[in-house]
Amino acid sequence: MKNKFTNAAERTTINVKPGLTRTTLSFVDSLMICRFHEDEGTIVELHTHEAVQNGYVLKGRIRFFLEDGTEFIAESGCAYVFESMEPHGSVALEETVLIESFFPMRPEYRDGN
Repeated sequence: MKNKFTNAAERTTINVKPGLTRTTLSFVDSLMICRFHEDEGTIVELHTHEAVQNGYVLKGRIRFFLEDGTEFIAESGCAYVFESMEPHGSVALEETVLIESFFPMRPEYRDGN
C-alpha cells in the first residue's frame, strides 16, 4: 500500500459473491481494515482463517453462528470478535454494513490496493 491514509470512495470494491462486497480500506503487514456490504439473506458459510477478526456493525442486523451451534444477532452499534481459526459464519437479516479488522492482515484481501 502506498498510503496510510485512504478514502473509501477511491478504493476497489470486490464482489465476493452474490449479495456480498468487500472494500479493503487500509493495511500493513500486521493489520487490515475492510468494509463489507451484505444484502438481506446473504449467507457466509462456516469458515476459518488464520487472522483474528474483529468487527463493528455500522448498519443492519446479522446473525452470526459458531461451529458449536452458538448464535448471536448483532445490529447497528454491536461489536464482535472471532479468534484465529475459530469456525464462524453469518446470515444477513437485512441489508448490513460491517467494518472488520484482521490481525494479521489477510494477503488475499489486498486486491491491488
